[in-house]
Amino acid sequence: QLQASGGGLVQAGGSLRLSCAASGRTVGNYVMGWFRQTPGKEREFVALIVWSGGSTRYADSVKGRVAISRNNAKNTMYLQMNSLKPEDTAVYYCAATLRGSRWGSGSWGQGTLVTVSS
Repeated sequence: QLQASGGGLVQAGGSLRLSCAASGRTVGNYVMGWFRQTPGKEREFVALIVWSGGSTRYADSVKGRVAISRNNAKNTMYLQMNSLKPEDTAVYYCAATLRGSRWGSGSWGQGTLVTVSS
C-alpha cells in the first residue's frame, strides 16, 4: 500500500516536498515513481527511482527542478520540487512496480494535489 502526502498550494517559484510511504511490503526489488495528472489529460511520468541502487530518471519537463530520493529505513520515497510553475499544477501519484514490470501492474497511491499559483 502506498500513501502519498505533501501536496498543497504554493506560489510560482516556490517549493514542495512530496512523500510516498510504502507499507506492507519490502521495496528492495521495486522501481518507484511519481506521475501527475490534470483534468482531461493523460497521466504523465515525472520521475522514478530504482530502489536498489538509487538510479533515477526524470521527465524533461521537470529535469533540473525536481529531485527524487528514498529513505530505506522508512520505506519512503520523496519528490523535492523547486522553482514550481503553474503548469506543475496537478494531482501527483506515487507508484511502485517490480523491476522489469509495467507500471500498470504495480501499486498506486491515492494522489496528492499540488496547486501552483501565478
